[in-house]
Amino acid sequence: MEIETAHGLAEVALDGPVDPAFLLVLTHGSNGGVEAPDLLAVRDVALGLGGAVARVLQPFRRAGRRAPGSAVKQDEAWLEIVAALRARFGDVPLVQGGRSNGARVACRTARAAKAAGVIALAFPLHPPGKPEKSRVGELREAGVEVLVVNGDRDPFGVPDPADAAEVVVLPGERHELAKDPAAAGAAAAPWLRRWAPGPGRRE
Repeated sequence: MEIETAHGLAEVALDGPVDPAFLLVLTHGSNGGVEAPDLLAVRDVALGLGGAVARVLQPFRRAGRRAPGSAVKQDEAWLEIVAALRARFGDVPLVQGGRSNGARVACRTARAAKAAGVIALAFPLHPPGKPEKSRVGELREAGVEVLVVNGDRDPFGVPDPADAAEVVVLPGERHELAKDPAAAGAAAAPWLRRWAPGPGRRE
């Protein structure tokens, strides 16, 4: 699926039912793509819970750029993408998320997107070696509950549990969360179950 935005064309990989319990929209980091192992692990968990999953290749990456550029333009394009997906899937709960830079986008736009929650994989709390340049405000100002999943060896830092609804720290993992991607999926499972059919679903 392709979605035209004011800042370029986005490409979306869709998985799951046409009438899902919830819609999970995930995106990549600055340098990455939608095949990142942790994104795929979370996708698989969501599919198992009856959700539909949209993995979004943002316009800057589809155009071949490695840097996202203006945060304002990136967020504007993201909200256009989410609006198009909402039109396709109807009024089901929306959970959005991503890894690294994608996690920042998901947090910054959560309120405007009217998301039910955010999954922030490898949230880059600060540039490596520069803890004074904290991005914690993006977590605190998301306006919805945020699940953070970071590795304990991440050079970008690990958010404090007080700054999100839940922070899961995976031992031995760095920023890529590639040592045991299934652990990222397992961390997301109880949280996503809130929007799944049956016991434990959030009303």
